[in-house]
Amino acid sequence: QVQLVESGGGLVQPGGSLRLSCAASGISFRLWTVGWYRQAPGNQRELVARITSISNAVYADSVKGRFTISRDNAKNTVYLQMNSLKPEDTAVYYCNTGGTSSDYWGQGTQVTVSS
Repeated sequence: QVQLVESGGGLVQPGGSLRLSCAASGISFRLWTVGWYRQAPGNQRELVARITSISNAVYADSVKGRFTISRDNAKNTVYLQMNSLKPEDTAVYYCNTGGTSSDYWGQGTQVTVSS
């Protein structure tokens, strides 16, 4: 059974940093592209960053230069380092992976940026 578990969310002041983790079980992350998505109240879920099996990364324009996605295949974990956080980054953050016939999501972790 595949399970993705996000952690690392919380309340942070504007300009602060958080590191999110997505730990996988039942699947070997190293073979898969993994994405971080977020969903704010009233908004659609949007892609934040994605990393391929060979560690090529893409980012949403809104987070370029502030967020960094990385992976540790030995720990079967993907990270999202978030710096210079803004109130508009407030959302539930989800990790996702899958192939043509599978689609796996974690339960999400809340990130709140507020003074």
